[in-house]
Amino acid sequence: MKISLQTYFALSWWTFRASYMAAFALLTTVAVCLGARASATGLGATPAVDGDGAGAYASGRYRNVFVELGHPEGEVSEKIEAAYQQLFHGDPLTQAVYFQAGKNANGRLAYLTDWANHDARTEGMSYGMMISVQLNHKPEFDALWNWTKTYMYISDPHHPSYGYFSWSCKTDGTPNEETAAPDGEEYFVMALYFASARWGNGRGIYDYNAQADALLTTMRHREVMTGMTRFGPRTVGNEVDEKYKMIRFVPGVDRGDFTDPSYHLPAFYELWARWGPVKDRQFWADAAEASRGFFPKTTNPQTGLAPDYANFDGTPKATRFQQSSIFGYDSWRTASNWSVDWSWWGKAPVERVLSDRIQAFFAAQGIDAYGDQYTLDGKKIAIRHSTGLVSTNAVASLAATNPRARDFVEMLWRTPVPSGEQRYFDGMLYLMSIMHLSGEFRIWVPK
Repeated sequence: MKISLQTYFALSWWTFRASYMAAFALLTTVAVCLGARASATGLGATPAVDGDGAGAYASGRYRNVFVELGHPEGEVSEKIEAAYQQLFHGDPLTQAVYFQAGKNANGRLAYLTDWANHDARTEGMSYGMMISVQLNHKPEFDALWNWTKTYMYISDPHHPSYGYFSWSCKTDGTPNEETAAPDGEEYFVMALYFASARWGNGRGIYDYNAQADALLTTMRHREVMTGMTRFGPRTVGNEVDEKYKMIRFVPGVDRGDFTDPSYHLPAFYELWARWGPVKDRQFWADAAEASRGFFPKTTNPQTGLAPDYANFDGTPKATRFQQSSIFGYDSWRTASNWSVDWSWWGKAPVERVLSDRIQAFFAAQGIDAYGDQYTLDGKKIAIRHSTGLVSTNAVASLAATNPRARDFVEMLWRTPVPSGEQRYFDGMLYLMSIMHLSGEFRIWVPK
């Protein structure tokens, strides 16, 4: 949907704010050049950084960018609640992506579906769990995890994907594929650790901390196994590359060894380096730094666009899915990932440069008219102005220094909750993005 920008505040207010933001941008640029770290509130530089960085983890403060731009806190809370209710409990034919699916011995079951493709994906299930724990909806969290463990988890020790989750299933639980997509596992782990911290641990599959530890261990240490799936033979190993300390696109050894830039989540890895299995904590600390170094290598130096797939050195990767890697649907998430990392940790000033760069590119395309797929050097491939990309471009404002960042946030504020056929991916990114920008997507620290 194309939405024209309108002046939101009185002209005199904007004149003042423009002057303030210009001064702020200049000061921030100087701070970055000096190697300083910005504070979690974005209001200035802080002294030398220790191992906990200078972001929200260290300060406990999360920016509410909507409030910074003049929107009342009550309206921000109402926007989040309206989006949650529509996507989880709205009209089942036009709005909702969350559906209840009966009960079993572990309690209620529910799945979150990609409406356009009529399947349930680990990506969406894990996003649904993360949203649920952040917004304190334990029944929905448990129902999604129960469905995931019941239908997606591969428990046969002789199966090549043992210990992982089938990345796509029909909504009746039948697998469409019996291999994993590591972005789902990453969000499962983080959501489970947050659930453990926020609600405490239960029994069995609801011992959240134990479940997270087990999955995180599998992700790194699963040995290579070859065997049959319903769809033919597969050879599957671990989900990380030990040499480069990076997440793989797939753990299937027979599918090639490369990465997906949007799977890189250094903000999460820092927490796993503190809370995960002790023997792997240094690995995840190193992985966080590896991903921070990877972002500027894999993004185009002029446009800031990241490829869907990349080699571990950052160069674009052609695959059987794409003859040449483009800025596609997966890529939307990459800027959000590095910007949240800056917000939570404040360790890599280059993330601010990258946010400014990608927002400059999309502003030049027309902030209310840009497409959702491009070549990496900036040639438009698809014209749809997708809510999901509007959302992640707004999250880039958490790290951006240029005053244009407010325009991206205002565009998201003015964008309605996604509905219709494309409401799954657009909707999940929309809801998580307004949570990030309102300070309601937080680190839940174990007691």
